[in-house]
Amino acid sequence: MLRIAARTRELMVPCPDCRCASARVHSRYCRTLANVAAGGRPVLINLTVRRLFCDSTDCGRRTFAEQVEGLTVRYQRRSPLLQHLVEMAGVLLAGRGGARLLRILKTPLSRTSVLFQLMRMGLPPVATPRVLGVDDFALYADVYGTLLVNADARLPIELWAGHDAGQLASWLRAHPGVEVVCRDGSLVYRQGIAEGAPDTVQVSDRFHLWQGLSKRVSDIAAAHRGCLAAAVREPEPALPPSDEPCKAADTPALRHAQRPFETVQG
Repeated sequence: MLRIAARTRELMVPCPDCRCASARVHSRYCRTLANVAAGGRPVLINLTVRRLFCDSTDCGRRTFAEQVEGLTVRYQRRSPLLQHLVEMAGVLLAGRGGARLLRILKTPLSRTSVLFQLMRMGLPPVATPRVLGVDDFALYADVYGTLLVNADARLPIELWAGHDAGQLASWLRAHPGVEVVCRDGSLVYRQGIAEGAPDTVQVSDRFHLWQGLSKRVSDIAAAHRGCLAAAVREPEPALPPSDEPCKAADTPALRHAQRPFETVQG
């Protein structure tokens, strides 16, 4: 394991609350930061930082520790580079897979720690999509939820319990800019879209179109099952087997194959 000792420079640090430059040194302490491995060996940084206090009477902060830009984050024992590596492993491989990858990269973490770091990540800002997909799903028997999807990017946007037109209409009014809504055949969603965004174009999604078509074909086939036997022709009776040997058809390939045989026999 590599250990790197470092100490911050004596620079003025503004107070994070009142932003005044009258902070004074209170004490010093040592922080231990884990960094990405170097040459297959884990790296620990022992950093001596200052704890300061603010002289301003209007400031309610007692003491605060200085932060090194690009190296330290409040309440964090990993460098930003290592923290980004842990988060990306969780995003790509989740708990067990992320833990196995980090073990190979000489950053051993348990699967629960990887999942904890994953859940701490903030969600990216949701932009109003041009094409919105709306569908329901079953939570359990007779209890449904609603899922909103960005149909262009194929990413989920919202997820809530219930199958309510008013909730969908409220969401559409709060997020103007939707041009096309792709939905199933539910009249509830149709009413919610008409109330929340009456100018949008409503289309049926491909899955429910195929599902409705296959169900309709199955219903028609089941209703006319009795007519199928009458529409099928009676099979023609098979010819009785002949005792004469079957003679092969006279083809150029057969003549070419017989020519060497006849030469030998002659």
